[in-house]
Amino acid sequence: MKDTILRIVGVFALALLGGVLGAALYQATGLADRQTEAFLLDNPDMLPRMATELQERETQARLAKAGDEWRTPFPGAVLGNPEGTRTLFEFSDYNCGYCRLSHGHLEQLIAQDPQLRVVIKEWPIFEGSEAAARLALAAAKQGRFAAFHGALFEQETADADALERAGEAAGLDMERARTDAEGQDVTMELMRNALLAEELGFTGTPAWITGNTILHGAQGVEALATAVEAAADSADDDS
Repeated sequence: MKDTILRIVGVFALALLGGVLGAALYQATGLADRQTEAFLLDNPDMLPRMATELQERETQARLAKAGDEWRTPFPGAVLGNPEGTRTLFEFSDYNCGYCRLSHGHLEQLIAQDPQLRVVIKEWPIFEGSEAAARLALAAAKQGRFAAFHGALFEQETADADALERAGEAAGLDMERARTDAEGQDVTMELMRNALLAEELGFTGTPAWITGNTILHGAQGVEALATAVEAAADSADDDS
């Protein structure tokens, strides 16, 4: 019955989005009968709950299709506890105001949860952001990712001067960092992140993944903590 209702939700969505065509598909499925109508009228809360579950299943399917290789961070591009038992992935851009806001939220989360590992997936989508993303990954190769990441978000924008100031604040060997920033491993990481973001349907930064849950946009400390905890509980249940 549950799967049938999930199909109904999908058909209803088509009907709402597709007008006459959607309605025709609704009729063609054989679901437009008195029994189904009566059930939905008697259980009006079923549709939003089923719609949420349908969305969760679709999210899990997209993540399963993407495989697990992407879950391995670029070496060093981690905040918090690198060996933590709870993991949060953030797709981030240094010229994104909401990412800058979210960095403060992450600092609070890390301070209150010693088992939290935050994996940063550099996804430069704003103009001028690629140089920042490359230098951040170069900083990771010097073991200075967290310091550079935080220092750059303290700047008003991630322009060339800001990169120099952040690099100096993070104690980077800038000559080495500029060379490393153009390395093939850095280029491949940015390409993988962009392809994954597209495959998962991300439309902007920040975007988050924890367990099999995807979140879009700035979330706030409480929402992120709740999602991470739920993902950890789900993993414990599955083990």
